[in-house]
Amino acid sequence: MKEYEIIIETINPCGGDRHSQQEIIEANIESPEAFVKEKGRFPIIDKIENPDGGVVIVTGDGKGYMVRYTFSE
Repeated sequence: MKEYEIIIETINPCGGDRHSQQEIIEANIESPEAFVKEKGRFPIIDKIENPDGGVVIVTGDGKGYMVRYTFSE
């Protein structure tokens, strides 16, 4: 397991990124994908791996509601 700092941004279609609700947590997890599949409420839309080792996973309902998870070791 690795320890990650996770930024969870909940984005609604009316407010967009500017008015997202943010939460920061720390967790020991097997993988970012497993965490999102277990804890997330929407299916995974996109996954981006940053050169610094961080991972960004975007989930959504296809109607404008999205949750973006940013994982940093």
